Amino acid sequence: MMEYRNLGIFAHVDAGKTTLSEQILLLTGKIREIGSVDRGTAHTDTLDVEKRRGISVKANCVRIIWKNCQINLIDTPGHTDFSAEIEESIWALDGAVLVVCGVEGLQLQTELLFDAFSRNGIPVVFFINKMDRPGADAGHVMDQIRRRLTRKAVFINQLDQVMEVTADEDDAIMEKYLEGSTIPEHELMSSFHRLARSGRVFPVRTGSALTGEGVQGLLDSVIEDLPAPSVSPTFSGVAFASVKDRVLGRGVVVRLFGGEMVSRQSIDLPGRFDPATGIRSHVSQKISQIRSVDGEDLGILRAGEIGVVYGLGHLPVGHIFGKTEDLPRQITPGAFRTPLLTVRLEPEKPEEMEKLRQAAMELSEEDPLLQATYSKSLGELRFHVMGTVQQEILEEEFLNRYGLKVRFMKPAVMYRETLSRETVGFCAYTMPKPCWAVLKFDMRPSPRGSGVHFSSIVPSRQILEGYQNQVRQALPLALKQGRLGWPVTDVDITLIDGNHHQFHTHPLDFIVATPWAIQDGLERGGTVLLEPILRIRFFLPGECVGRVMSDIAAMRGKAIDTQSDGERVVLTALVPLSTSMDYATTLSGVTRGKGGMSVQLDGYEECPLELGATCPRRGVDPLDTSRYILAARSALEGGIFDLD
Repeated sequence: MMEYRNLGIFAHVDAGKTTLSEQILLLTGKIREIGSVDRGTAHTDTLDVEKRRGISVKANCVRIIWKNCQINLIDTPGHTDFSAEIEESIWALDGAVLVVCGVEGLQLQTELLFDAFSRNGIPVVFFINKMDRPGADAGHVMDQIRRRLTRKAVFINQLDQVMEVTADEDDAIMEKYLEGSTIPEHELMSSFHRLARSGRVFPVRTGSALTGEGVQGLLDSVIEDLPAPSVSPTFSGVAFASVKDRVLGRGVVVRLFGGEMVSRQSIDLPGRFDPATGIRSHVSQKISQIRSVDGEDLGILRAGEIGVVYGLGHLPVGHIFGKTEDLPRQITPGAFRTPLLTVRLEPEKPEEMEKLRQAAMELSEEDPLLQATYSKSLGELRFHVMGTVQQEILEEEFLNRYGLKVRFMKPAVMYRETLSRETVGFCAYTMPKPCWAVLKFDMRPSPRGSGVHFSSIVPSRQILEGYQNQVRQALPLALKQGRLGWPVTDVDITLIDGNHHQFHTHPLDFIVATPWAIQDGLERGGTVLLEPILRIRFFLPGECVGRVMSDIAAMRGKAIDTQSDGERVVLTALVPLSTSMDYATTLSGVTRGKGGMSVQLDGYEECPLELGATCPRRGVDPLDTSRYILAARSALEGGIFDLD
């Protein structure tokens, strides 16, 4: 019987990940000649932009067979600007190969990747690559792995190390070891493989992706040390990528955890968002065809398998089938790295704005973290982006895929805002008839990072439960813009009073009234600006620490920890994004290329308005009540939310 593995290959940029994927394809008979990243002929880099630039931009999945085991191999980008692709791949896999360069050693991205795998319970096999290069030192890299990542990593061919970590995790092995009993190698390795599949120990292999050395042993480890697909008892799955077919159109790559999908089956999916009402409809879509990642017509997709499903239209990447709680892991979009910059896009030809808008929405369906938004009132199209490399790739995508020349304006920091003090928000939408929706909210600031919490103490006889559900629906959109124009967070909102009218209340009146009452509360209580604060780890030569600490202070930051691991000083600091956006270039000059930095969002802190920025309001201000009511009744273009 055929076994299955769903495997992701991950690495820091330039560690040789795509070359390793090519060597695996060659060894398993998938290709006859190995492709080259530098020449743009790598088989897992299928986009034109990937071939031209020699980097992976999209995650790509291929199917291979090794020793009676079918492996769905997911090759992922290495650059942090494409973290969304990495996140989406983590949804789908059951185990990971983490590639580390044997010359350059452990890199910052590798540490972030391993941390993500650990949080999500994903077993890992390490592959120390480029051992054919001068200066490669597997022992040194192993010391780095064990010091910075996990003490449970061992060379698979060193039985003394295997015995040590296995005995620590397996009481039966430990008992025999303490008794001085002989432990047969097959028994020791059987226990080690079982522990590896549960993510309690981590095998380390060495070799060269360029020459093929060690790749066969790595494939053996994939079967022995990474688990078979996890399966849920209920229908559940996730769409983690998308593809285009000239005949079938757009398809989504689905990892199914439970149940099955069959061609011609109808599935209930979220429809388009209606900016006039703030409501997202639901539609029933029929699956037109199911294929393997190689293009073979399957007709059915079963639990544990990965396939390409056609006929689901504009279903966004990241969509969950079934219940979220039935998935083996919960990955929030942006958990690996959150876009903190917003950038405005303009077509070279103004008359092509609508074409650009449609293209941007399509790209946003493929990468939900882009969060493309178009404001009709401002005539602005915006993306959320990670950095400049991503912008350059997107610019090429628009040109080569859609024939659009696009200008990206200077990126701006995305701030947030929160309530200054406890207050009440009130709305009486009772004129002109027919309408009736009265709402009163108690609104209070809450601790940083707590988000938005809503509750109601109003009985259903006073406001019908259906109308209270409309309030819940409209609330996230009502908080998209505060009085400073930024998303509102860290606030507790309680519906404490209000009423509907038996005859005059229209079905959408409470959708209209909610933003009105919320903005009234924000105006009464006042809001403060919150700026994103980065937790930056600087990896420095000792002689550069003083200069970097001085720079941190100049950026309104503060150092919170300093450690030395013998090779370098690791300085951790909290620094505002607005002052540190370009510091990586400065750091390279200060350290003469010997230093580096890893960046994660730490949270948001209050920022004086003069050091931050406001954001232009999109659409009609609910407190401009006359125009707002006209917009709500479609007498003004754009609707009350003015968002695509």
